Amino acid sequence: MNDNLYDMIFKRKSFHLFRNVGNENITDEELKDIESEFNKFKPLVEDIKVKIKIVKDSTTCKRGQEYCILLYSEKKNNYLQNIGYIGEQLDLYLVSKNIGTLWFGIGKVEEKQVDGLDFVIMIAIAKVDSETKFRKDMYKSKRKELSEIWNGDYYLDIANIVRFTPSACNTQPWIVDSSENELKVHRYRKPGKRGIMPIEMVKYYNQIDIGIFLCFLELCLNKNNLKFDRTLYVEENIDNEKNLTATYKIN
Repeated sequence: MNDNLYDMIFKRKSFHLFRNVGNENITDEELKDIESEFNKFKPLVEDIKVKIKIVKDSTTCKRGQEYCILLYSEKKNNYLQNIGYIGEQLDLYLVSKNIGTLWFGIGKVEEKQVDGLDFVIMIAIAKVDSETKFRKDMYKSKRKELSEIWNGDYYLDIANIVRFTPSACNTQPWIVDSSENELKVHRYRKPGKRGIMPIEMVKYYNQIDIGIFLCFLELCLNKNNLKFDRTLYVEENIDNEKNLTATYKIN
């Protein structure tokens, strides 16, 4: 994974509406670069085919964006987690180019399949004319208390960063059990807590969210020069309140 993306964790914000972002536009060259860079991102699962398509219209997203990046995937075990993991690398890359982003989960598209791959989710984007319009202080963002998402007293400096991972309706569906040599990451769905999303959509988008979380976590581990071996698990029952997603053995 490109470790330069780490610094963008502190800069990124979700542009729920692209207002007052200036009059600059994403150039054709930047669009080509987005396509090229996407193919370089590290997948969570190696053998899942993915693809992006950048469109101006053709979606129900009306947030003032210039384009929407549509993410398509082969449907295999952990394909949603994989899209979250790769998509967040894309998100942070875009931020590094002063392109504002919004993971837009409820949007519909005209092309539900491309090259045999199914539409999963989209990211709305627009050029932003000043870095000052991005996040000024990540730590002021509304998030769960650390004690709600991190068990144990290990790697708390990392915990205090990854808890700012973006998620659908700010559901923050993760709990980590920490010990000296291991981190266990769970996808956790607190009963009754789902914001405005229907329950079936919560399970869908929260699997993408946990992939985004793993991206943040691994960028933080790399930043701290912590070598690790990751084991990824397939959820036996997505309806469970708590599912083990991954373990990280810290070397």
